[in-house]
Amino acid sequence: MLIELKDIRKTYFLGEIDVPVLKGISLGIDRGEYVALMGASGSGKSTLMNILGCLDRPTGGSYLLDGEEVGGADNDRRAEVRNKLIGFVFQNFNLLPRTSALDNVIMPLAYTAGKLSGRECRRRGVEMLERVGLADRMHHYPSQLSGGQQQRVAIARALINHPPVLFADEPTGNLDSHTSEEVMEMFGKLNAEGITVILVTHALEVAERAGRIIHIHDGRIVTGAFERGGDK
Repeated sequence: MLIELKDIRKTYFLGEIDVPVLKGISLGIDRGEYVALMGASGSGKSTLMNILGCLDRPTGGSYLLDGEEVGGADNDRRAEVRNKLIGFVFQNFNLLPRTSALDNVIMPLAYTAGKLSGRECRRRGVEMLERVGLADRMHHYPSQLSGGQQQRVAIARALINHPPVLFADEPTGNLDSHTSEEVMEMFGKLNAEGITVILVTHALEVAERAGRIIHIHDGRIVTGAFERGGDK
């Protein structure tokens, strides 16, 4: 199992007020799965995604990622895990506006691949842009690209370190229906190639593209936690 959560809890301490957001999440995701995480605003799905992506630490519980307990890891170790194992795609693309598509894609290599030459970094970046069908746009700036093209650049950037798992937070939220379809086809293709895909979405038509839908409500999973072996 690639991801295993056991009784994950997250409480925010705001002065004298404790705000529990996650209230005992247990969840298993196998390598190569395609999972959608759904829930209303305030349900805890974004907090859960931040913990799954090693962007935040739980207050309690256990998080095993690729066999390593990362829930209690310090900031430096979690950064190493993110760089090695995780790719992120966001709703707002998060591209640097004055930087070409190619340079946006290879930017993560500055933090994770110190032994690679500049030529090798660029070769890998071109390869990723080819993978998402944008090799002919590598020298364009984000303002010269459509929303769908910008999201594909963001996907290429997320893949540059060859992570086994890709997290996508509302990846079609800023796209029209036709472009959303293209982006979702891209995720399906990547999953077919063996990448584990976990996406947060409020759109049922997007979630239904996944192999499993996990519903979270009021800080708890209500369906989909361990579907391959039956919900628990």
